Amino acid sequence: MKILFVTHNFPPEVNAPANRTHEHCRRWVADGHEVTVITGVPNYPRGVLFDGYKNRWIQEETIDGIRVIRTWMYVTPNSGFARRVANYLLFAVTAVLASPRAERPDLVIGTSPQFFAGVAGAVIAKLKRRPFILEIRDLWPKSIVELGQLGPGPILSTLEALERWLYKSAAGVVVNTRTFRQHIIDRGVDESKIELIYNGIDPALFMPRPPNQELLAKHGLEGYFTVAYVGTLGLAHGLTLLVDVAERMKDREKLRFVLIGDGADREKLEADIARRGLDNIVMLGLQPRQAMPDWIASIDLLLVMLRDLPVFETVIPSKIFEFLAQERPIILAAKGEIRRMMEEAEGALVIDPEAEDQMVDAIAQIMDDPASANERAAAGKRWVDAGFIRDDLARRMAAFLESTLADRR
Repeated sequence: MKILFVTHNFPPEVNAPANRTHEHCRRWVADGHEVTVITGVPNYPRGVLFDGYKNRWIQEETIDGIRVIRTWMYVTPNSGFARRVANYLLFAVTAVLASPRAERPDLVIGTSPQFFAGVAGAVIAKLKRRPFILEIRDLWPKSIVELGQLGPGPILSTLEALERWLYKSAAGVVVNTRTFRQHIIDRGVDESKIELIYNGIDPALFMPRPPNQELLAKHGLEGYFTVAYVGTLGLAHGLTLLVDVAERMKDREKLRFVLIGDGADREKLEADIARRGLDNIVMLGLQPRQAMPDWIASIDLLLVMLRDLPVFETVIPSKIFEFLAQERPIILAAKGEIRRMMEEAEGALVIDPEAEDQMVDAIAQIMDDPASANERAAAGKRWVDAGFIRDDLARRMAAFLESTLADRR
């Protein structure tokens, strides 16, 4: 197949959408498919161009056999609703304008988040008269409404109409949770057009390994019990709770909380930590993708946190698969589908979201009884190895693409 993939994020950016799209496309190329990606210049999440890139109208490169067409972007930090929407909309426009650079594909894929990358994919597919596949990795506009960033009115009505148009335009829809699948069926899409492809891991990258003592020493963490949140420091995760927990547990002198990542809430968190005078929290910022296996292996306890909102009961954070693959102790603070999965796998200590007392007790429990945490970690690895290997999932998605293409022909 000749596949044209429209995505807002792509390596060297290191967020989940960039990693997932890259790993799927890399597998497809290795299996003999021809893949072109239309994306923007890398700048997420700080709104600062990565080294080696300029914000030109168009530039091309090849990454792991994937042809990558990069467009000019309105570069802005991932904070501030209006600026982010402008960033999203302008990328959709530039992606469509850049699409003549790509040869006519067999099909076009547009992926969320964000929502308008899907719109761009649908428009490009119509211009090229090829089938359109919509990949849903976040529910827009539902998620921004529940986060309080958008209320009833003409903008919301327009976004909901666009959502319905996207579903109607798609020859096939790929989702990564069962609840996303049901959401789309409830909006009138034939369930035979929807394929469930979970997130997963690259077992060659994420596997059990010893802690990197040099890495810990470099950041003043050697000899401490470390509890880390890894990922986007954003509105979805309620990270002020972690600062509250750190303040309550500051009497444990050998305990350190670590934040690895960047995002819209970073400056607010830094100011809050400074205001409270907490020295048991270490903020490391964004770390290179290739360093993440060593960081995961070197942290004693990893946290996966979502806010207590109905929309996040539909979400499965992709990083939890990487933590499980490296056989690490995990606390999951969430409801919904990911909670059910972890209870089934017995791979994490599960608590309620935004429950400060439960978080304090869970951290203390694992510090005081590491053997039980290690047993859960071993069970989690067995579970993820049994059904969440990225190459297998990429091939399942390719089979769905081929089937959809055959039906259209």
